[in-house]
Amino acid sequence: MTTTTKLRWGIIGPGAIARDFRRGVLDSEHCELVAIATRNPEKPGLAEQFPECRVFNGYEALLTDPEVDAIYIATPHPSHAEWAIRAAEAGKHVLIEKPMALSAFEADAVFHTHRKAGTFAGEAFMYRLFPHTKLLWDLVHSGAIGEVRAIKSSFGFQMGSFDPAHRIFASEMAGGGILDVGGYTVSIARFVAGAASGKPFLDPVKVSGMATLNAEGTDNWAAALLQFDNGIIAEVSCSVLVNQDNMLRILGSKGRIEVPDFWFANGDRTGGDGRIDVIMNDGETTTHTVDKQKHLYAFEADAVAEAVAAGRQEFESPGMSWADSLGNARTLDQWRADAGIVYAVETPKHRVNTLSGRPLASGGTTIPKRAIPGLDKEASAVALGFEDFRSFASGAILLDAFWEQGGNLYDTAFVYGGGTTEKLFGDWHTSRGTRDEAVLIGKGAHSPLCYPDVISKQLDVSLDRLQTDYVDIYFMHRDNLDVPVGEFVDAMDAEVKKGRIRGPYGGSNWTRERFDEAIAYADRTGKQRPGALSNNYALAEMLDPVWAGCVTASTDEWKSWLKDRQIPNFSWSSQARGFFTNSAGRDKTGNPELVRCWYNERNFARRDRAVELAEKLGKSPIHVALAWALTQEFPSIPLIGPRRLVELEDSLKAFDIKLTPEQVTWLDSGA
Repeated sequence: MTTTTKLRWGIIGPGAIARDFRRGVLDSEHCELVAIATRNPEKPGLAEQFPECRVFNGYEALLTDPEVDAIYIATPHPSHAEWAIRAAEAGKHVLIEKPMALSAFEADAVFHTHRKAGTFAGEAFMYRLFPHTKLLWDLVHSGAIGEVRAIKSSFGFQMGSFDPAHRIFASEMAGGGILDVGGYTVSIARFVAGAASGKPFLDPVKVSGMATLNAEGTDNWAAALLQFDNGIIAEVSCSVLVNQDNMLRILGSKGRIEVPDFWFANGDRTGGDGRIDVIMNDGETTTHTVDKQKHLYAFEADAVAEAVAAGRQEFESPGMSWADSLGNARTLDQWRADAGIVYAVETPKHRVNTLSGRPLASGGTTIPKRAIPGLDKEASAVALGFEDFRSFASGAILLDAFWEQGGNLYDTAFVYGGGTTEKLFGDWHTSRGTRDEAVLIGKGAHSPLCYPDVISKQLDVSLDRLQTDYVDIYFMHRDNLDVPVGEFVDAMDAEVKKGRIRGPYGGSNWTRERFDEAIAYADRTGKQRPGALSNNYALAEMLDPVWAGCVTASTDEWKSWLKDRQIPNFSWSSQARGFFTNSAGRDKTGNPELVRCWYNERNFARRDRAVELAEKLGKSPIHVALAWALTQEFPSIPLIGPRRLVELEDSLKAFDIKLTPEQVTWLDSGA
């Protein structure tokens, strides 16, 4: 569209907030409202409330309408991310009522989908587009009250009485004040802290939250402290069962700023004068206003239209950019984590589909499958590590995406996340019905508990967490040279005979000598041979162990041994932990781990060659490094550990690279 062409809006969900947005569109300069989607088109009063709209029966029908350019998502909180993702897939721009998602993980997935689709996505904190918001930024940044030292913001109302079925309270609807109105108080605090530093926003470096919970486990009233790196401390509060003054206060060295009813510009949804009081320490007061202009929701509708016309995919400040929304969501995540809030809708029982609301799909081919000696089913060419996730709702997004791209090899360990990684996988495969097709790596006996009798005891616990009676591949997580290797072989072979290890077993961070000794013992005693390793293996050789007790298999001696033995190696840190990104370089010494573990001239020469080849192929050096690890003369299965969907998809670009044997050799040795 152009600025002379009006943006045609459709609304999903005909509730009260949708009616407010309609009035805003009618009062806008660059927009028109043409359609609304509902699951109950016969709802009384719908035609009267939205007289200019075509009414669609069901949300999907609206997404496929070619006469709708943008979608305002006004459904209850739990379905915001779902319909934002589906809108992107349909090529529609979206304005998502706050909160745009239940967590930063969900919000990041929404933005990822829109990034790929080339569509606009924005979070509807409407106050950010009011004229007085920019005026506030200017006042703070100009030093009108001196150095900003503290911020106090509140947003609370008295709902009446607790009703567990109402969306404001119900856990299945992500109820409570933190997501409903707490996001306002956090977003304005971050905005003001940013203004004090001349930036669009700042994210807090420390968050400490608390809440009073109801019988649904959602918050009736809550508060949090945010600390920023410029010294500012913000006190934010919200409530659904307590009326608050809904005032923004900014405290500085020379005075304070007070903004009454900030969220509604000192008025109501139809407009306000945007009053801002600057009160100096001597009592002198200056009142700034911007005069009542138009319906408050008109500003955000027009801002979307202007962004779309300009080819932008996100709001400009003071609107909520993608980074701004993600920072806000992360702060809210920490607030409710501190308060002990997990919504029922986020649990495996309720979240049985992917974030898009669809059943998990199989048959993806982006990640190829391969045979692994000793395993009776094919495994994906890379394994997914996911130890950084601490909840089902956050981790399932990545596990789902990996599976739908063709991945089925998942890496877990007894020690990861204090057991949360194993529990997450157990909940995930049970929820999705993927256990038979998945290839599960289990690990145990990490130092200091690296003893033969620990293997069975920890496997008891692991299998319970994993909600299965076997692992497909098992590794001892470390070795203990004080214990005869035969005792470890006996312990793992016993688990094979019990059926609790169905495929190969072996060691992670084992030496060649120890592994050969284990094979020889198994052959002498009629036990199953150790059949797999999990040592570091990457184009860059690890010079010093990343962690104590780690072993690299990237030396010339190891490469010959792996080729001769044809032992599968499941490589951790297969991309050398950032050595092939812009974080590393001969003149970049700010990362002590990179310098200690990877910096020498031989590795830099390898990096130079990866950069050279990447430029020729139109890829990144890190893609070349992963492609190299995949293209070895022995079974080499890299472990990857993306934290975001964009990182997963970036890693998978390595599969576009088909290295020749000559290129593999040249990358390693230059010959």
